Amino acid sequence: MATPSTTIVDPAFRADVLAGLASPTRAIPARWLYDRRGSELFEAITTLPEYYLTRADTALLERHSGEVAQIVGTGGAVVEFGSGSSAKTPILLRAVKPTAYVPIDISGDFLRDSAAALHDEFPSLALYPVEADFMGPMELPAEIARLDKLGFFPGSTIGNMIAQTAVDLLRGMKSALGVGANLLIGIDRVKDEGVLLSAYDDAQGITAEFNLNLLHRINAELGGTIPVDAFRHKAVWNAPMSRIEMHLEAVRDVTFTVSGHSFSIPAGETIHTENSHKYGPRDARLLLRAAGWTIVGEWTGEDDRFALLLAEAEAPRFAP
Repeated sequence: MATPSTTIVDPAFRADVLAGLASPTRAIPARWLYDRRGSELFEAITTLPEYYLTRADTALLERHSGEVAQIVGTGGAVVEFGSGSSAKTPILLRAVKPTAYVPIDISGDFLRDSAAALHDEFPSLALYPVEADFMGPMELPAEIARLDKLGFFPGSTIGNMIAQTAVDLLRGMKSALGVGANLLIGIDRVKDEGVLLSAYDDAQGITAEFNLNLLHRINAELGGTIPVDAFRHKAVWNAPMSRIEMHLEAVRDVTFTVSGHSFSIPAGETIHTENSHKYGPRDARLLLRAAGWTIVGEWTGEDDRFALLLAEAEAPRFAP
């Protein structure tokens, strides 16, 4: 039986897990996949041959970051939402030459390690790491208040959210960055189902390990007794919703406890852990416009599999 660790438990994590497991359609928000181990596994996923997103996103940044700099200018502050390892960030930093960089990430240890590595590469750049869930209210460091701001949200993380949540997040980013700020965002496009499924269910099983790590985290942090070997990773393409879904499917009937609460899941039922929505060109533009952003630049690769969009935060309008 697992015992609770001495780690301070995030009450929001406990609440989401208990509510999600008790729901008729079991689901746990994808942000809880990213503890230290989950963040490390995700970084490994980005290097897999099947995972085209990172290569497509990086190639667009390398090709067009100079154009981004021409539009937004230099010397401001770059604010990265969900910075992770900040692997792609140096490409942008070299182009826009900011005065300050603010990485925001939910995994504190991972955030600090990444910030330290960036400091070695950009020793004169002011770094202000913020350990926070960017899905909630965001307060940026006072030190960048007077600087022009460029939000950075690469990798199509916006696809993890349903449309309403995505619009709410984009509105929150606009509120945090301010009117006149810019946002550089990666958005994945709809493509062949086989390509999509391979990207989220790789041959090496790294994505499966990433997904199953959520159960290990629940056991470690919430005193769970989940038999992890009773579940398997499952990726499916939901065509009507235009999204890849990740699930943890019970391979046998299973009963367990989490934080003193008992749960039973029959074989074949799943815990829904992540969505990755794919957007057409018009869909992506509508998403940003709904949140008060105006598109000022758009770049895609030759195969049109991925898009990089630059938007500006609009001033509030009295009327259409």
